Amino acid sequence: MDLQEVMSTDTIHLSMQVENKQQAIEELTMLLEKKGFISNKEQFIKDIYAREAQGKTGIGDGIAIPHGKSESVIKNAIAIGRVPGEIEWETLDDKPVRVIMLFAVRKADASSVHIKMLAQVAGALADEHVCERLLHSEYPQEIINVFQKEHQS
Repeated sequence: MDLQEVMSTDTIHLSMQVENKQQAIEELTMLLEKKGFISNKEQFIKDIYAREAQGKTGIGDGIAIPHGKSESVIKNAIAIGRVPGEIEWETLDDKPVRVIMLFAVRKADASSVHIKMLAQVAGALADEHVCERLLHSEYPQEIINVFQKEHQS
């Protein structure tokens, strides 16, 4: 799977003005809805919180990867948001986050595509350079490019 297929500059917001997890999820969901990747914002958010209840999605180092496997997802996608400060999130390192990568996965693809997307993103995030770009890139296309380069190596 090529992560560029599920990433779009239209669903990357590098200066979100949100104060908490709920606002971050809502803003990223709106980006997905506006781009036509989800059909029902409320249902999708409900599915995200159902997954959040199962365990921490903050993977540490200031990054969270919440995900919703939902009937309301029309096309698999990843929305990425970054906040100028930090927001509280349930994380493996018990520290707040700055970057949120919201996965939208079609219910029909819940096992196969979802696992591949997570594996590729997790593999990329193991590279310090990728994490640095997520935290400091000025342009959405730079984020997509760094994941593309990571996929090719």
